Amino acid sequence: MGSRYTAFTLLIFLIYYSGLVFSQLPSGQVSTMSKIYEIFQDNTGSSFVWNNVARESNPCLWRGVSCSTAYSSINGLSFPFFSIFTSEFLPVVCQIDTLEFLDVSNNHLSSIPDGFYSVCGEVNGLRLLNFSRNRLIGSLSSFNGFRMLEYVDFSHNYLSGEIDLQLDGLDSLKNLNLSHNMFIGNVPTSLGRLNLLEELQLSFNRFINEIPRQILRYRNLTLIDLSLNRLSGSIPEELGQLTELRVLVLSINNLSGGIPSSLSNITTLFKFAANQNNFNGTIPYGITRYLRSLDLSYNTLRGTIPSYLLSCPNLQSLDLSYNELEGSIPTNISSSMSRLRLGSNSLNGVIPVFSLGSLVELTYLELDNNSLTGPIPSELGTCGNLALLNLAHNRFTGLLPPALGDLTNLQVLNLQFNNLVGEIPAQIIMLTTLRMLNLSWNSFNGSIPLSVTSLRNLTNLDLQGNNLSGQIPGSIENLYSLIELQLGNNQLSGVIPSMPLYLQIALNLSHNQFTGSIPVTLSRLTGLKVLDLSSNGFSGEIPNFFMGMTSLTQLVLSYNQLSGVVPRFGPHVVVQTNGNNGLIFPVENPSPTSRRKRKSLSSDIVIIIALAAGTGAGLLIMIFMFVKKKI
Repeated sequence: MGSRYTAFTLLIFLIYYSGLVFSQLPSGQVSTMSKIYEIFQDNTGSSFVWNNVARESNPCLWRGVSCSTAYSSINGLSFPFFSIFTSEFLPVVCQIDTLEFLDVSNNHLSSIPDGFYSVCGEVNGLRLLNFSRNRLIGSLSSFNGFRMLEYVDFSHNYLSGEIDLQLDGLDSLKNLNLSHNMFIGNVPTSLGRLNLLEELQLSFNRFINEIPRQILRYRNLTLIDLSLNRLSGSIPEELGQLTELRVLVLSINNLSGGIPSSLSNITTLFKFAANQNNFNGTIPYGITRYLRSLDLSYNTLRGTIPSYLLSCPNLQSLDLSYNELEGSIPTNISSSMSRLRLGSNSLNGVIPVFSLGSLVELTYLELDNNSLTGPIPSELGTCGNLALLNLAHNRFTGLLPPALGDLTNLQVLNLQFNNLVGEIPAQIIMLTTLRMLNLSWNSFNGSIPLSVTSLRNLTNLDLQGNNLSGQIPGSIENLYSLIELQLGNNQLSGVIPSMPLYLQIALNLSHNQFTGSIPVTLSRLTGLKVLDLSSNGFSGEIPNFFMGMTSLTQLVLSYNQLSGVVPRFGPHVVVQTNGNNGLIFPVENPSPTSRRKRKSLSSDIVIIIALAAGTGAGLLIMIFMFVKKKI
């Protein structure tokens, strides 16, 4: 009985104490939150986020409202995804003089009233403003006051115009994100008089001209992202003086010249991306000394890959694809490497096997579109985390190593356009995680392995351009995820089995040895866009069920032994039937307009002759109409 009484007393005390705590919130802030409540309620309709909030309850308990530990003041408002369309609440918000952060991201705001800047500029403790992912238009307003503001995010809006001195008064500015807007002009450099800036994100705008050297005044910069602009000129060598820099992203611009060697001296730099520019020259010495990620793809870099470049212990991702590099692939590769892309260069030699056994972290390996030779090393099978292996468009020879069947995480295997021979190892077809398998345009022989039905996740299978023979496995219809099947240019024959029901992109059986009637089972492929049955021995009539395959855009039946009348296809279907001597094309019916013209002319002649006969001038009229018709 005593313990129950004690518990009840404690509960009464807590309720009383909590009321005292709530009552400590200033009445002015409670009033301000009531005004914001009414504005949101009037403008957000059924999506009003505070629908279940009692008006008399403490605002510190409302969603998105942060208060001090003792509930003595409101220090933050976070309203993302509140479905806010009106900006009427913004000047009201700034009546809370203890506000430290305001987040209204991911809403539908199209403007910010001037009153917001004048009132909020006087809130001394305000450190963060986040207006990202709204619909703001117009130019960036000037910030007057805001002495403690450190974080400003207006990214993913529709702001435009130039940026000059609008942000110069933000003495404490450390993080500025204006990416994904439509700003023009030069990259802004007046970003706070105290030069405290640490992160500068200006990607996906329309900034022009060179990277300004004035940016060097911000010695604390850790991140610079100027990607997806229209910048030109070279990278300033002086960027190497930014000793705190960790991330430098200059991708997708019109920058040119060489890669500055001074970047190799920044010990903190772990990511450098300058892909899709016009950089030339060679890869500077030591560039990967401290880096974890380097992307210089889609440039015109020349020379060889330095022997040290791949071996730096911290390096995890390297992309040098689509350049003009030559020579061999270095033998030493960092055991930390997870992504290695060297495709579309002029590399030659063999794949080095020295380091392959230690590449346990490697998930992406792309060496396509080079001039690599020799056999595909079986040691690749030890890279157990590989998800993508692309060796296409090279000069690899020999057998396909069965050890690749140990790559149980492999999802994409591209080996097309090489000189591989022999049968397709059954182990390869047992990789149940495969989604895309392309072995086309090699010299594989034998039959399609029956174990192909184990590839239940396969979406694209391309075996065309080989010497495969025999029948298509009847169980191929069990590949329920398959949307594209390319088996053309082989020596396949026999009965065409039922195909996977959800084929959409293409079914290519051309240039094989199939005979007999076109199988009716193809009619099940109602989502198929391209069907190629050309250069076989199909006979009989073109089936009418093609008319029911409403997704077809291209039907290729050329060079078979088809006969009969060609069905009429809709204008959205391109049909190729040349090389079938027995086909009969229906005669085009005259258009309704031409039929009406002939009928009208005949009627006029009959009427004129009848009228003229009564007057004895019929013969003359007939001659006149005959001559007119000839003319």
